[in-house]
Amino acid sequence: MSATAEADVRDVLGRLVDAWNSGDAAAYGRLFTEDADYVTYFGRNLPGRETIEGSHRALFEGPLKGSKLTGSLGGEAKVRFVRPDVAVVVVGGGSSLTGSEVADAGRESTVSFVLVREEGEWLITAFQNTRVSDPRG
Repeated sequence: MSATAEADVRDVLGRLVDAWNSGDAAAYGRLFTEDADYVTYFGRNLPGRETIEGSHRALFEGPLKGSKLTGSLGGEAKVRFVRPDVAVVVVGGGSSLTGSEVADAGRESTVSFVLVREEGEWLITAFQNTRVSDPRG
């Protein structure tokens, strides 16, 4: 796959972080396909761009107001193209409820994305957030 396509995919991840860190639910939602599936670390599926945007608006105005995503989501991501117009991305990251640049204890995750190229633009069509935890309890 071309270096340009990989850079474009990484750019989407960077814009996702920027939208979160700005508390901009509309910008966050625009990065997803109309029929995207967004699976939270609680295992809840938020189907569709409208639902993703609305749920994040509530989060950004409520319990996650001022929170920040930490790490370099786009820069450290493993990007694999399964077709020229489909990319699978796996990356670690975290969040800080206080807006710190370092993830709060217990808020590290592994995140999986599926991005598709539609009408010349890369968009996220599937998202899965899994908290990193010790399986021994």
